[in-house]
Amino acid sequence: MSVTQSILPHDSYKRRIMVLFLAIWALSCINVPFPKYFAMQHIPTVLAVPALIVTERKLRIDRLSFSLVILFLLLHVLGARYLYSYVPYDEWAQRVFGFQVTDYFGFERNHYDRLVHFCFGLLLVYPLWQLFEWRFGLRARWAGVLAVCVVMAASAVYEIGEWATAMTFAPDWAEAYNGQQGDVWDAQRDMALAGVGTIVGVGLIALCKRPAPRNH
Repeated sequence: MSVTQSILPHDSYKRRIMVLFLAIWALSCINVPFPKYFAMQHIPTVLAVPALIVTERKLRIDRLSFSLVILFLLLHVLGARYLYSYVPYDEWAQRVFGFQVTDYFGFERNHYDRLVHFCFGLLLVYPLWQLFEWRFGLRARWAGVLAVCVVMAASAVYEIGEWATAMTFAPDWAEAYNGQQGDVWDAQRDMALAGVGTIVGVGLIALCKRPAPRNH
């Protein structure tokens, strides 16, 4: 068995999107705007990718769950390339739509990090729900509750990790890594958005799982 066969998923769809993700990740490492902080930004990526590979091969998560995790990792890779505080979505919107998102909505900061925290809850609650229900045999309701708890706990642990970074490194490193942009309530808002994302995700799952009405 080759190294590629031993690492990549057996399923052809999952194998293709994993290869696509790895290629995008590699391209994102070229000519990065802030090389000083780049390696630290990708500590979560380096941990998450092997975890996804092991989970897929051991537990055989479905294509939708795998795709949702890859989508979240792509959002993170984009944020890691530019630093979350400096993702140039205003420039992109100006080129495509002729206006800047910040001006249009009256934002006072770059909100890309807020989007990613929201998507953390929205995109990852289903894979966890599926894992607990299909692989560990929990009832759907309890699998959903546990999925929400895990997402919220993971969000809190991540914020604690950011705090530890701020305590360990110089202030400019901490500000660049955390993306606080001067907001003293940044951690609380990030966790709240992850919670809102899980609620939206659970609502969508519940709608999709709801049985069709019977015809009388």
